[in-house]
Amino acid sequence: MNERYERGLELLQRVDGEGGAQVVDSLKDIVPDVGRYIIEFAFGDIYAREGLSLRDRELATIASLCTQGACEPQLKVHIRGARNAGLTVEQVIETFVQLIPYVGFPRVLNAISAARGIIHKID
Repeated sequence: MNERYERGLELLQRVDGEGGAQVVDSLKDIVPDVGRYIIEFAFGDIYAREGLSLRDRELATIASLCTQGACEPQLKVHIRGARNAGLTVEQVIETFVQLIPYVGFPRVLNAISAARGIIHKID
């Protein structure tokens, strides 16, 4: 393992715990390089940068995934990550509500639906 991989793996586990590991593991049989890219690039390079806290990075991530739409599996992982990084349930939901004027009700309702299962398991 190289330094980027080790740094990325530590951050992935800190933020996403088992959810992130499951995503990477699910790729091993068909395209293991993508799992390595997630660890090395997304977490080892981007998440490791200075300038934003992990909490703020996860806030930006869940907002981005909500606005893209059709990213509910990834959104679920990052809602867990946002909670692990210190966002409250209310802050996660309020983030989605804030996006209604910009992306519309359908995408926000999908994000809230993705959050529902996670919130009820956490709280």
